Amino acid sequence: METLQNLLYGFGIFLQPWNLLYCLLGVLMGTLVGVLPGIGPAAAIALLLPTVFYAPAVASFIMLSGIIYGAMYGGSTTSILVNIPGETASVVTCLDGYQMARQGRAGPALGIAAFGSFIAGTFGVIGLMLFAPTLANVALQFGPAEHFSLAVMSLTLVTYVSRGSIIRSLVMACVGLIMSTVGMDPITSRTRFTFGLPALLDGFEIVYVAMGLFGLSEVLLNLGQSLKQEALDTRLKNLLPNLQDWKDSAKPILRGTLLGFFLGILPGFGAVTPTFVSYAIEKKFSKHPEKFGTGAIEGVAGPESANNAGASGTFIPLLSLGIPASPSTALLLGALMILGLQPGPLLISSKPDLFWGVIASMYIGNVMLVVLNLPLIGIWVQILKIPYSLLYVFIVLFCQIGAYSTNNNVTDVLLMNIFGLVGYLMKRYKFEGAPLILALVLGRMLENSLRRALMSSDGSPAIFFSRPISAVFLLVALVFLISPIFTRERIGKKAIEMQED
Repeated sequence: METLQNLLYGFGIFLQPWNLLYCLLGVLMGTLVGVLPGIGPAAAIALLLPTVFYAPAVASFIMLSGIIYGAMYGGSTTSILVNIPGETASVVTCLDGYQMARQGRAGPALGIAAFGSFIAGTFGVIGLMLFAPTLANVALQFGPAEHFSLAVMSLTLVTYVSRGSIIRSLVMACVGLIMSTVGMDPITSRTRFTFGLPALLDGFEIVYVAMGLFGLSEVLLNLGQSLKQEALDTRLKNLLPNLQDWKDSAKPILRGTLLGFFLGILPGFGAVTPTFVSYAIEKKFSKHPEKFGTGAIEGVAGPESANNAGASGTFIPLLSLGIPASPSTALLLGALMILGLQPGPLLISSKPDLFWGVIASMYIGNVMLVVLNLPLIGIWVQILKIPYSLLYVFIVLFCQIGAYSTNNNVTDVLLMNIFGLVGYLMKRYKFEGAPLILALVLGRMLENSLRRALMSSDGSPAIFFSRPISAVFLLVALVFLISPIFTRERIGKKAIEMQED
């Protein structure tokens, strides 16, 4: 009953005109980001982070959240019609979605992707509403030792599930931790590693770092690359799946929803990994696995449900523990910090308007996406024809303006451009930015928790192992850290080289 009352309170907050408008803008921009290849929700949120300085806190967070789950919807459109994933979580959808389009069944493919996304997204919001407050109440019992161990486990999981070499991911996490120490010491208030630059007294700000690593670097990486985009059929019909399509898709949607939600809760998995797992599971459960890759609707329904449920699941550790589960939620955590809010278990009780307002917005946002996406598919296809040379000019312009508007400081613009170049080199040589940005966001929390725990134990590190919850977190981190050693011995030298290349 209390949960229902809180939800009604959230709808009262959300139904204010400004919050409704910001939700609509968020899901529309999220869909657009999903449709356009090479941008992604992290880059879009990075570009819009400066807006949180000028908009109400609840409205800003509703808009940025809408970008994350809205991108999951939009990514399926280009995957099915153009065979180019607009968003990383829609890579698997290309395998069967595009083949269905070639067979003249683009309508049912887009329809089942939209309805599966809606079902999974709604379930994910219900799970978020039920799990996040419970987890926050448990987290209130955490001390500095538990917070430190939780941060270590989160960073380890992120590096473990990274697409590239785990060594490179660990290097990026270490770089992010080093960057988080720049600025004022949180305990002694002494300056560290500022090199006499006043702009670094508060450390590296998440706004220009994210805009450089995710926004500007994408432009630099795609310069000179031409994407051949030809939609098979812009005159779509029969968007409603028939009865047989629903029979084939019902169980994949259910399995994908459950899998995506519970994997999305774990730091590092996000919405991408569940799609690959879902596709493999559906192929294993299918009576005709040979149809996968040739236009099986189960290969669209399962992964699309998994990525939307996973996107909702990532909000649970963010809002209840203050731990980001993906690069996009790391930027949302940065937005909370910019707004002067303390992420963690006290956020739900101290800012109920934000938490329950966002929950209510996600219910209505999923409805908005279904109502808007199917009728607007023709428009999204036309947007794909925009020359990327023109689009990238606007992205660069937004990056420069956004970096300057944060503090009205030219140094921030210079730093953003430097991080853009660094981000380009990282992507060029297959170093992922996700571990770095997550380590940068979590670094202060990790350092504060470590030092406070050691101060309370008179410098004895035994406190991290004598407290059961802390010991479990560290044990999980250790298992994930050393498991690739044994995995590599089993898969052989050739597979090792393929993974590192």
